[in-house]
Amino acid sequence: MIVLEIKDIRTLLSKIGCREFFLQLISTLEEDYKNWRQFDKCPRLANHVKDGVIELMPISNNEMYSFKYVNGHPKNPQQGKSTVMATGQLSLTATGEPLMFSEMTLLTALRTAAASAMAASHLAKKNSKVLALIGTGAQSEFQYSAYSIIFDLQEIRYFDIDPAAMDKFQRNLAQVNIKLTPCKDARDAVHGADLITTCTADKKFQTILTKDMISKDVFINALGGDCPGKTELEKDLVESAVVVVEYLPQSKIEGEIQQLPADFTCTELHEIVNREKILNVDKDGTIIYDSVGFSLEDYSVLRLIYSLAEQYNIGRQLDLIPQLSDVKDLYSLLEPQNS
Repeated sequence: MIVLEIKDIRTLLSKIGCREFFLQLISTLEEDYKNWRQFDKCPRLANHVKDGVIELMPISNNEMYSFKYVNGHPKNPQQGKSTVMATGQLSLTATGEPLMFSEMTLLTALRTAAASAMAASHLAKKNSKVLALIGTGAQSEFQYSAYSIIFDLQEIRYFDIDPAAMDKFQRNLAQVNIKLTPCKDARDAVHGADLITTCTADKKFQTILTKDMISKDVFINALGGDCPGKTELEKDLVESAVVVVEYLPQSKIEGEIQQLPADFTCTELHEIVNREKILNVDKDGTIIYDSVGFSLEDYSVLRLIYSLAEQYNIGRQLDLIPQLSDVKDLYSLLEPQNS
């Protein structure tokens, strides 16, 4: 069984480059969303605890099964810990044999940004040039990196209630050839934007964006609302827009649409990728991608990273599964070992 640590993912990215990795990941996501109906799917399993949530995200098709363990604890940074931490596993469906265990904190950031860019490639105006980021925490730089592959971005407008997070964002992108515009509030940040990403962490109903703040048709990537009782967009804004979700049964529980009646009409992302429905801001007005993160995206990044790890011989083989001469004699593992 291959085990991939943080250092292994960093080594792999250094070998192929972040841009090439994003291109491969976006292509893998497209492929898996096109095969949507082949997957056995369910909403993620969530344990809601004081100050956070701990989740399991499983999915499978006839070839492979994957799951991700992930938490979301917005107060963690006050203790010097990450808000989100994750691990993942990939297994063979036919036998249940585990193939790989991997870090997923970094991979989750990469797959979230890649999924955002993939959705925007279908839904946003093709000539989008101004990206607004509301929340410049751990995900923000990844969002820019993925979007920049799809769009010829000229400006990033950004705001966070934490000035230190804004400073961190500016430092990390200081060498990028793009106009960086720090803003005084969310209203200022979205002024003139073609693409808007909201990515805040507090586990509560919030109103980060309101309908009156949107002065033109725009693509809104709503990332921060991802569990019951946690939203970012004003109800009136959601009701007035065209809404695209990943997996409707999960989004009704966790997404921005949890604010709306159960019969509110949405489009699922696989319908867009398969061109069963064609939506774009140019002809349909403001579109909200109500993204909560879905297990298919974890499956995509895990199967891609497994293939790359084999190709570049990265990771460690660990003896986590018993190797037995008689597979029915598990008790033999308790026999004394020859020294």
